[in-house]
Amino acid sequence: MKKGIKDIPKQDRPREKLLRLGAAALSDQELLAVLLGKGTAEMGVMALAGKLARVIDEKGLKVAVEDLTGLNGVGDAKATLILAAIEFARRRIKPDGAKIKTPSDILAHVQHYADRKQEHFLCASINGANEILNVRVISIGLIDRSPAHPREVFADALSDRASAVIVAHNHPTGELEPSPADIEITAQLKAAGAVVGIALLDHIIFNRSGYFSFLEAGRL
Repeated sequence: MKKGIKDIPKQDRPREKLLRLGAAALSDQELLAVLLGKGTAEMGVMALAGKLARVIDEKGLKVAVEDLTGLNGVGDAKATLILAAIEFARRRIKPDGAKIKTPSDILAHVQHYADRKQEHFLCASINGANEILNVRVISIGLIDRSPAHPREVFADALSDRASAVIVAHNHPTGELEPSPADIEITAQLKAAGAVVGIALLDHIIFNRSGYFSFLEAGRL
């Protein structure tokens, strides 16, 4: 039996929560549920929003209509509404928010992943003017590790014609100290970036309350 909005206490439903606490209090899934309005006969709106969030995570700002309509329950009307919302926000945010002065400025664009229960390994493509071209989820790992391979990190950066990348991942356990795997992948990405001509500016580990920067710690 599918779980729908009516199964959620009224004060915790996405629309009511937004009205009571503001949009910033909602998770990505809840924000998408507000945009969708309702689910389908087979799938509740929250489940459908969760599926959409995963697709958008993978595609970043380059998500297209066909990426969304490929999901059961998402037709042209819902897909165009979501894409219009993304583009409207991008146009308003980009002039002041997408140019970074220091690598840690990327936190504003990835902090919403801090509450995910699994590690999300992210890559931000940066152009020569220090503007963010795109932010993508490269991989989703287990609770204590997130595998990432240099070819996956740099493939999209190359297609973006990026001059640099910043990678980041959340630590669901809350610990910010890099693990041996974090140190290893950082070294691999730095070496691979030197080969392909795309600099690794930083690797940032973050949680809800703080972050660790390999660059700031002098470990890059």
